[in-house]
Amino acid sequence: MNSFRTFLVFVIVNVIVCSANAEQPFKCIVTNKEYNVFLRLNLYEETIPIPGQDVLGNTFGYLKKPTDSRVWIITGVDISKDGKKANLEMVNDYGSEDLNAELIISNDSTYILRQLEGSTIKVAGKSKWIKLPKELKFIKN
Repeated sequence: MNSFRTFLVFVIVNVIVCSANAEQPFKCIVTNKEYNVFLRLNLYEETIPIPGQDVLGNTFGYLKKPTDSRVWIITGVDISKDGKKANLEMVNDYGSEDLNAELIISNDSTYILRQLEGSTIKVAGKSKWIKLPKELKFIKN
């Protein structure tokens, strides 16, 4: 009987956790393999630290290339009422460039980042800067 209760509690906790995650689709990590970049997100509250840059405090998230320490930080967020689109304010970690973008949930696992105005997101490549396209598709991990 005890093992049944333990199993039941386990199932209930998993259902609660899964439904909570489904209600917060902008709390995740999404990846673009073509440009080898990812977005780490919690657009609901500033809880995400920037790796190696603790002085910046917690943020809504960032865009980063795994092989580079530089990041584009999400500094402002406005999520639409239907919860499928978020307007983002982003700045590079030097503070020298900024932009406005929108992040759209295309389906359960596909997100589209559109750069709207301001600077163009650039990431380090093989000894040169690579400009990311104005529209970039990400897949949820």
